[in-house]
Amino acid sequence: MTTNKSKVVIVGCGLVGSSTAFSLLTQGVCDEIMMVDINQEKALGEVLDLKDCVEYLNRNTKVYQGNYEDCGDADIIVITAGAPPRQGQSRLDTLEASAKITRSIVKPIMESGFDGIFLIISNPVDIIAHYVQILSGLPKNQVIGTGTALDSARLKNFIAELIHVDPRSVYAFSMGEHGDSQMVPWSAVTVAGKPFYDIIRDNPELVGDVDLDSLVMKTAQEGWEILNRKGTTYYGVATTAVGVIKAILHNENRIIPVSTLLEGEYGEKDVYCGVPVVLNRTGASDVLEIHMTGQELTRFKESAKVIREYTHKIMEF
Repeated sequence: MTTNKSKVVIVGCGLVGSSTAFSLLTQGVCDEIMMVDINQEKALGEVLDLKDCVEYLNRNTKVYQGNYEDCGDADIIVITAGAPPRQGQSRLDTLEASAKITRSIVKPIMESGFDGIFLIISNPVDIIAHYVQILSGLPKNQVIGTGTALDSARLKNFIAELIHVDPRSVYAFSMGEHGDSQMVPWSAVTVAGKPFYDIIRDNPELVGDVDLDSLVMKTAQEGWEILNRKGTTYYGVATTAVGVIKAILHNENRIIPVSTLLEGEYGEKDVYCGVPVVLNRTGASDVLEIHMTGQELTRFKESAKVIREYTHKIMEF
């Protein structure tokens, strides 16, 4: 008799990594959670704290500390380790430091025999995800960045607050870079199937004179709004990551805008961008191509250009 246990490894036990583990644990997403950090005492401390939760949860998930050599049988490895931006920096300013950390992580993981799925949270996430794909040699469907999944959740919140509905009734994607150049294909945004443009036209007393470009900018800047108040962000991105993990492990075929390698979609090649992707047990199984207006496609390509320029720079470090 054989048993198939689902195992998720979290590399980096800072606030994002520990919050991801906590969200995995409380939602009962997998059988095993393994914590890895260069600071082994920190990793052990997180493990001990997380194990204390099990008594009052619906599932006895095994939580333990491990090392890179223990990654060979993992289904998903979440990389959260990286260099957080300091005040006045952008996510792209952390590129060199994050590249060095990424190299030190991926090589020993691949030496363990790992052949599962990488999920990258570390910023700049689109570029680091591409770098992991190159370093690991894994197929593109097995290396995913959280991309604009969190941005899209923020966008849906803003739209929902504007028109007083549940954000889960809003269907909208932020796309491109997880950063300042991201864009929104407004022509594809709907609420319960009704185009958002029609809602604006039909409800001037409710929506008012909404500035869609400002809404995109607000979405892109929301992370900094949080950082400026509490020092960093972690709950939102951790729960976003768990949503992606759940879609993969449970073979949901759920569409989430994550960062994946484009190979002709949207007229772009050899660049990782946040786009709507079908997620299932194979990872990023397919890219959903939204029909954009000419102006929207131009903005998407401008965002892809920003990512591509910095992707070329990472190879120099």
